Amino acid sequence: MEKNTPAALALLLAACAPGAFAASNTDLSVKGIITPASCTPSLSDGGIVDHGKLTARDLHPDKPTSLQAGEMLLEVQCEGPTFFTLTTEDSRAGSSAINPAHHGLGMVNDDQKLGSVAFGLFDPVADNLPVQTILSRDGGATWYPSSYLGHAALTAFAAPSGPTTPMALQTLSARLRAFTMIAPASDLTLLDEIPIDGLAVMQLKYW
Repeated sequence: MEKNTPAALALLLAACAPGAFAASNTDLSVKGIITPASCTPSLSDGGIVDHGKLTARDLHPDKPTSLQAGEMLLEVQCEGPTFFTLTTEDSRAGSSAINPAHHGLGMVNDDQKLGSVAFGLFDPVADNLPVQTILSRDGGATWYPSSYLGHAALTAFAAPSGPTTPMALQTLSARLRAFTMIAPASDLTLLDEIPIDGLAVMQLKYW
């Protein structure tokens, strides 16, 4: 809303400016939806996956090294049945060394990408019934089954059998797994301790 306000004011002021020529008009509309129920997402373990301390010898010299997958519990509590989607914002954008659809882990010496982490949602249960995780890469026009959770798509949930379209949920729980990969050691300058510095913000959007 705040980003649109200056542009709207500029258009209105321009329409009021005096001029010697006849004016033409166009409509300027403001749209939106106020949902009657709100939702609160939460993650176990404070949303932190800690891989501890690794040594350079733990990394494969010529191919990415997969670390042990981290797991936490995702829960969403809504005041009533609500249509929503999940997505993420990569706070380390541009530093993913493996796949641009995954999240970055920060940079080494400002020019070497440390690695990437991919997130997935598994075994989702909504309102005490199993559901399936579905994905849209075109803004919600089409959906298909996928466990992916990330910034490159929208994630929602559907009935296990039937059309793969988002359904309204009041409660949700799912296993959120983090798959971390470190770039080949040969691509990194490993002279000092390097922090694994991944940070993503999970966003719940009302649908």
